[in-house]
Amino acid sequence: MASIAVIGTGYVGLVSGACLADFGNTVTCVDTDQAKIARLEQGQIPIFEPGLDEVVQRNVKAGRLSFSTDAGAAIANNEVVFIAVGTPPEENGAADLSYVEAAARTIGKSMTGYRVVVDKSTVPIGTARKVAGWIGEELQARGETFDLDVVSNPEFLREGSAVYDFLHPDRVVLGVESGRAGAIMKDVYRSLYLNETPFVETNLESAEMIKYASNAFLAVKITFINEIANLCEQVGADVKAVAHAMGKDGRIGPKFLHPGPGYGGSCFPKDTRALADIAKRSKSRLRIVEATIEANEAQKRRMVEKILAAVGSPQGKTFAILGLAFKPNTD
Repeated sequence: MASIAVIGTGYVGLVSGACLADFGNTVTCVDTDQAKIARLEQGQIPIFEPGLDEVVQRNVKAGRLSFSTDAGAAIANNEVVFIAVGTPPEENGAADLSYVEAAARTIGKSMTGYRVVVDKSTVPIGTARKVAGWIGEELQARGETFDLDVVSNPEFLREGSAVYDFLHPDRVVLGVESGRAGAIMKDVYRSLYLNETPFVETNLESAEMIKYASNAFLAVKITFINEIANLCEQVGADVKAVAHAMGKDGRIGPKFLHPGPGYGGSCFPKDTRALADIAKRSKSRLRIVEATIEANEAQKRRMVEKILAAVGSPQGKTFAILGLAFKPNTD
């Protein structure tokens, strides 16, 4: 089993750290937010995610999971360091990598020997190599030449079932470029590897692209069935029957064929815009993704228009909204 530091105790960091500890690894979750760490040390989970509280408590009690604000000590004392910080969107949709860079530079300032640095955050293609560069700059400033491997290991967690998804993934994607790092990552995920979970090993850029491409495809599928639903209304077809029959086709499948007010949440809107921005910066275009973003915005407006068409002017009326989260069992 591995000794691991996880930088960032947000949604991805906390779920990943707790579940990695559940695999038998020794994990220290680090955050600069002293109040959050204090709450975690008292057993208070800052996010709602089914099953997370039990996993955290079980592994804290077993001595495999701890929390700290001392990133330097965690990096110095653990061979594997996960970066699980936020990558919020900028106004143009591009991912803000300032937190990733700060984490990487902290690693460079604090590492005391060979480290495997794992990008868990959703980051643009090419970020892993930037992380290696930022760490290298800090090592050079220190006059040190420690060996280093950067790995891209994107997460595919669904809010509301993240713990289950981490413990029972469809696949584990590893962007690795050395046998040493690959062996260590298989030790990190030993429980899954022994259970014959599919492992996809590829280069750094491909691993980073896999995450964006996966989320973009799901956003396209959601938007497609919404467009079909709108057409069904006009021609007298039943979209539920249409979606049900489409889902029976093995090439399509039933998941994400549920019409609604458009996709939302913390991932799809951010990741589709970021992927479109990546394409533009690469002097290319993802026309389907761009159209999906546009159609999703139109779908949200359409929902408002349908409500107004049904009730007339909202002036003086009271509206009940049953549920404020974007999906069940989430914040």
